[in-house]
Amino acid sequence: MRRTARGIAVLASAAIALAVAACGNDATEAPQKTDPAALSAELTWWDTSDPANEGPAYKQLIADFNKTYPNVKINYQSVPFGEAQNKFKTAAAAKSGAPDILRAEVAWVPEFASLGYLYNLDGSELLADESDFFATPMSSNKFDGKTYGVPQVTDSLALMYNKKIFADAGITEAPKTWADVKTAAETIKAKTKKDGLFINAGGYFLLPFIYGEGGDLVDAAGKKIVVNSEANVAGIKVAADLVKSGAAVKPPANDSYGTMMTLFKEQKVAMIINGPWEVNNVRNAPAFGGIDNLGVAAVPSGSAKAGAPVGGHNYVLWSGMPQEKAAAAIAFVKFMSSAQSQAFLADKLGVLPTRQSAYQIDSVKNNAIIAAFQPVVASAVARPWIPEGGQFFGPLDTMATEVLIQGKDPKGSLDAVANKYKTEVVKDYSAS
Repeated sequence: MRRTARGIAVLASAAIALAVAACGNDATEAPQKTDPAALSAELTWWDTSDPANEGPAYKQLIADFNKTYPNVKINYQSVPFGEAQNKFKTAAAAKSGAPDILRAEVAWVPEFASLGYLYNLDGSELLADESDFFATPMSSNKFDGKTYGVPQVTDSLALMYNKKIFADAGITEAPKTWADVKTAAETIKAKTKKDGLFINAGGYFLLPFIYGEGGDLVDAAGKKIVVNSEANVAGIKVAADLVKSGAAVKPPANDSYGTMMTLFKEQKVAMIINGPWEVNNVRNAPAFGGIDNLGVAAVPSGSAKAGAPVGGHNYVLWSGMPQEKAAAAIAFVKFMSSAQSQAFLADKLGVLPTRQSAYQIDSVKNNAIIAAFQPVVASAVARPWIPEGGQFFGPLDTMATEVLIQGKDPKGSLDAVANKYKTEVVKDYSAS
């Protein structure tokens, strides 16, 4: 998964109010509250966001943080999302080279915590207002009764569409079912000569088809692998049929995601399944026609429901970080995860805040795209927050490539995923 301010004076005033408090890592002494001007440290932050679309906004927040904490140097490092998970695990295991602060995908947190690589934040100032965070994004930071991070951004998948192409095709509202999507795509092709839909050949992007039939990847409570259930096979067949019928573009073997975004930004395809992290990319695309041309609706439903996955990222601290850095690290994360900082990022990038109070700030409250994504996230399906959760998507990506690009049978490909889960991911789970 990847992802306009009218000024950020509010951030500076908010930063003054930040207090640095105890960080209760199991075997260390909690840092004491420190005067911001007196706090001195050098911290490394691995940012896994898109360096072109999102990186500049985070760098701007760092500059504002330093207005209040001039002696805390933040070594900002952009680390490719696809490399960060294994890169962090390797560095943390070696106890050398890991960043003090990491922007971690939600599924990584339970895994890293189970390995002892994350700082326990219970009792710290970061959790003093924990109730302000939405419960589902916050839940991804919990493991074995302890808290190891705070939500940075939440997201889900939605149906994003081109309003002008819809109007040219005589379509007046977003399709609500996959059958409606197929009909709409055929109408668009016939009336505008443009393609109707692009489905990225990635496992995460096929979850709405699985959830739409009432399926899931595993039954965590029952410790059972269900990825190759009849419901899931039916859902993946829906996606496969959309491609086979021509309603959806057949994804290329290389850079399916990039191709999807290029075609959408150039108004060559009318509908995609994607998330709020791409809003800024679409907004800045010269050929798209402006942000007002972007439509956002809930993912279409299958036979059971409409459902998209909960996604997003969290701020976490490395457990091997020297204790003398903890106060500064907490001050930085406190600033970056504040309602004002989240409102700035929402306005600048279109990403969704994780704090309830951020939605009361005018720039968020009056943002039409944020408002459109709110019900999408509200109905999103929570993923199982287990240590192995981050390892589910490699096999799913292979399945997506096999089914959408190579035209293989969904049942056989899902059986292969189930076998991979059993032999390599959740070995103690039973297979269906």
